[in-house]
Amino acid sequence: MIPWHVAIIMDGNGRWAIKQSLPRVFGHKRGMETVKTIIQVAKSIGIKILTLYAFSTENWKRPKIEIDSLLSLLIQFLQDETSKFIKTGIRLRILGDLSKFPQYIRNELNKICKLMSKNTPHFELNIALNYGARQELVHAFKEMLKHGIDDPTEQTISSFLYTAGQPDPDLVIRTSGEFRISNFLLWQIAYSEIYVTSKLWPDFTENDLKAAISEFQKRERRFGGVNINNK
Repeated sequence: MIPWHVAIIMDGNGRWAIKQSLPRVFGHKRGMETVKTIIQVAKSIGIKILTLYAFSTENWKRPKIEIDSLLSLLIQFLQDETSKFIKTGIRLRILGDLSKFPQYIRNELNKICKLMSKNTPHFELNIALNYGARQELVHAFKEMLKHGIDDPTEQTISSFLYTAGQPDPDLVIRTSGEFRISNFLLWQIAYSEIYVTSKLWPDFTENDLKAAISEFQKRERRFGGVNINNK
């Protein structure tokens, strides 16, 4: 069974660059090439939703030159790939609070998302930017208050998250060997399977993605019960 929704914590770009005796920005450049590969592989093997953790609310602590380089690489990647995404039926959704980004970045992201929104999605790509799961929940609760909702259900809360309308991730992959969630999709991954690889993100390959899925296929998902098969 191929997981419907896969979420990836893409970790290790900086460490990859340091191992190569290169500035950290080169790790982000190499990591962007991995993003291109994994999007195409995920789509080709039948994954329907891919969520990539690109920039967290905590990443603002990094040096400004690194932040600027990372955002520039991301925008360039989306600009270069937009036509291909439209032709192949990919729809883009940005998860996170974009208000902290410069206006030109917000304008470009909104333009690209709008162009892809006309697609009948065969594949949905979520990119988490200035994203933090706690911040997402605070945002959702504030929006519910604005709508006069003071007794929400789980379904109500889910409908106000950035991933509203999408099924929760079946599988979460973390690269670089770190065993932590890092404030990523805390609500949505309550029953997701978790797979950790020691590979740094720039070295993560098609075979590594397939290995993660193979491991997922061996697991019995119980969702708190017993004898519930993968769906």
